[in-house]
Amino acid sequence: MTRWGILGPGRIAHKFVQDLLTLPDAQLYAVASSNQQRADEFAQQYGATHAFGSYEDLLTLPDLDVVYVATPHTQHHENAMMLLKGGVAVLGEKPFAMDGKQVKEMVDTARSGKVFLMEALWSRFMPGIVRAHELAQSGAIGKIVSVKADFGFKAPFSPDGRLFNKALGGGALMDIGIYPLFLSYLMLGKPATIKASAIFGTTGVDEQCGMVLTYDDGQLALLDSTLQAKTDCVGIIQGESGQIRIHSRFHEAKGITLHLEGQDPTDFDFDRNTHGYDYEAQHVMQCLAEGRTESPVWSLDDSVNLMTLLDAIRAEAAIVY
Repeated sequence: MTRWGILGPGRIAHKFVQDLLTLPDAQLYAVASSNQQRADEFAQQYGATHAFGSYEDLLTLPDLDVVYVATPHTQHHENAMMLLKGGVAVLGEKPFAMDGKQVKEMVDTARSGKVFLMEALWSRFMPGIVRAHELAQSGAIGKIVSVKADFGFKAPFSPDGRLFNKALGGGALMDIGIYPLFLSYLMLGKPATIKASAIFGTTGVDEQCGMVLTYDDGQLALLDSTLQAKTDCVGIIQGESGQIRIHSRFHEAKGITLHLEGQDPTDFDFDRNTHGYDYEAQHVMQCLAEGRTESPVWSLDDSVNLMTLLDAIRAEAAIVY
């Protein structure tokens, strides 16, 4: 049984715990909030053993196995560092932190202390994404020519809300643009050149961000994110002899379609009864059971590389926090 802690019982933490509790070898052991009442309510709703009105109180539990950090982006680094220095394993929500310097410090601390750390990039563990990656790597569609991915939804405007508040790390790129960027990185690796442009709203955050990435082997990635409209949210991996289409919404897709020239399309279905956070949670527990300090599937080097790309895009598009 893996004893889990939750740091930051917000909206995404509710979804994560709902999925976590479907796993027979997972226990919700503790929840910590900056507000005791909020922690108590979360603990009561999901049956947590401990509820704290302070994040630091998690360190008082010597039998706590791992903590899921689900606070706003700007707090990820501080929260993860506190836990890592206390010897507690961390699954930290994406984006891992606010910039590459913060991520490097987290990674160095985890590695030097031999403490497990992983970015909660749940899409990497979705069966649909896993299968699409396997097909692409196997050469099923020939050499990859391009990756196209979009993620957009019409966010209700709230100047103090997380999405539109600079102080909370708001904006399209860091919140949802990371998903198209992740897909291009997964399929093509690090690019040779990056072009990016953003449209800023009244609160100063990027409400739209478009990216064009080129690669040494001649490939192209066309990526975009927006908080202003609902888009198709599909991922298309185009090869010389076929195409892999990751269904909407691609970052949590329940299906993909393989299109090969001259053949009928082949559908792959990955239906589920959960939001999809159980896949990453199960992977974390497997890593801990095997005594690993980082994931072999989504490594800390991958997280460093992804944040390096985000930093470069922010510099190119003049997105500043």
